[in-house]
Amino acid sequence: MQNFAPIALFVYNRPEHTRRTIKFLRQNLLAEESRLFIFSDAPKDEINQMLVEEVREIIRSVDGFKEVEIIERKSNLGLADSIIDGVSRLVKEYGKVIVFEDDLISSTYTLQYFNDALKRFQNEEKVMHIGAYMYALKDENLPETFFYRAATSWGWATWDRAWKNFEPDVDQLISQFDREKKHQFSIEGTMNFWKQIEEFKSGKNNSWAIRWYASIFLKGGLTLNPSQSLINNIGHDGTGIHSGLNDIYNVIINPRPLRSFPDKIEEDQQAYQAIREFLKNRKGNLWQRILRFAKQKINRS
Repeated sequence: MQNFAPIALFVYNRPEHTRRTIKFLRQNLLAEESRLFIFSDAPKDEINQMLVEEVREIIRSVDGFKEVEIIERKSNLGLADSIIDGVSRLVKEYGKVIVFEDDLISSTYTLQYFNDALKRFQNEEKVMHIGAYMYALKDENLPETFFYRAATSWGWATWDRAWKNFEPDVDQLISQFDREKKHQFSIEGTMNFWKQIEEFKSGKNNSWAIRWYASIFLKGGLTLNPSQSLINNIGHDGTGIHSGLNDIYNVIINPRPLRSFPDKIEEDQQAYQAIREFLKNRKGNLWQRILRFAKQKINRS
């Protein structure tokens, strides 16, 4: 019998997002055979107190999994420290983990994909991260799954052997980058990954994800990804900690199971170019940018 990876679900103050995330997660084929650990962060102020309690009422009644354990934080850790602590705990105990946040809609086959990939590449040191989200790429001739350098954080999995390389100290990370590495890290300047590192350094964000990607990149690691996403993020409605109002990254979830994995442990150049083109053109032309900006202004007013 296969030993399925535990699922870590991190929740905070979004009851409706949490409810939808759990609903779809429960519909996964392997849900009943998987252990679910729900990490509920404590409110950071009185404003969030009622919302956090509402979320906790929801998670206390969750069923449909092999086991459900709820970890209610007594003090506010913040998303980054909560994820780092929860992931570290589970990989130490189980050797692997699947990670969800409270704004992710999953395919029926997402857990199957994670567990199959975790088993397939468990001894491949170069493979450090499994992502389930992928941009809406235009290249229709990509393989079902491929290796790529960057780590997506919207539904992912890893092993204890890989997580041991996570470097939380941003100064240690920055010291290992030169100009060329910054260029490659940022997908040839098409994505603001290096800016995210600088903003973490200056206290403008508290991202665990950018430090995890940097840790993987500096080790020469790879991430496994589907060419058609198994996850859609519903948090781009202004409620997320690091997500604003945006539809650039909205995708249609692949309704089919994934059957194949790459044989060669190397970055797929065709997929890399498809991602690079998406990132380069993701904001559209000037008129499309103006319309998006206006829409965001209206929704925020």
